[in-house]
Amino acid sequence: MSESRNIFYPQTEITTVLVPVTRGCSFNQCAFCSMYKEETYEEVTLQEIEFELMNGETYTERVFLTGADPLSVGYEKMMRILKLIQKYYPYCGCVAMYAAVRTINNYTVEELKQLHAAGLRLLYIGFESGSDEVLKSIRKGHTVKTAIAVGKKLNEARLPFNAIVMYGIAGEGNSEENAKKTAEMLNQFSASKIITMNLTVFASTELAKMEQEGMFVQASIKEKISEVRILLENLDMKKRTEFDTTHATNIIKLLGTLPDEKEILLEKIKNSTMKKLKDDKK
Repeated sequence: MSESRNIFYPQTEITTVLVPVTRGCSFNQCAFCSMYKEETYEEVTLQEIEFELMNGETYTERVFLTGADPLSVGYEKMMRILKLIQKYYPYCGCVAMYAAVRTINNYTVEELKQLHAAGLRLLYIGFESGSDEVLKSIRKGHTVKTAIAVGKKLNEARLPFNAIVMYGIAGEGNSEENAKKTAEMLNQFSASKIITMNLTVFASTELAKMEQEGMFVQASIKEKISEVRILLENLDMKKRTEFDTTHATNIIKLLGTLPDEKEILLEKIKNSTMKKLKDDKK
């Protein structure tokens, strides 16, 4: 099997068995992303996938399908992949993967239900922001309206997903508005977990070029922390939802459950802000 130069997976899937489904990214236009810039998109063949599975451990309980957006292979092929996992890993209780809003939008509720029934148990989705202006500027490829529709569609299909959002992505002076709009979007559906990431501007990206040309100015650390606080303050989760800022990029590390631990998390942000302000004065 030819190897992808770049294999990415969530930090919570670090011990999970990885099975390649795509290489590169079928979209590859996001202004902030450098993950697959130098890699050509291609699908891994079913023959290659089956070879990978048949040489794995029968008692595998969890699988993560790698690639920027494995659902881009289409419903029929994804169903065949899930059937192969059932065949070779009969004890597997969860198949997870990254997924894009624009791709999920092409699936029907019934198709998503069938994929869930076949073993697909968790999607990690980069919503990034609840602001159409921000989404357009970072060339994310979807609108807030589509994102909300996809979240509701997944809820209807009973297919769990984690919503990934990025603070700092709106740039200097825009964090408060972005936080409120992102919370407003997230309040429209039920994610299993809300994962925050702190914007990192990588040298090879379009966003780095925008910064060099003065078209984008990064928010300060203080403003970014404030954005996390405002996001959390405006979240109104009706069902149990984890709030997770433990990704390596984050300025502050929080992990708790909404709505029950909202005030506890806000207090931790307040204490963290005070500590950083004191450190800055030293």
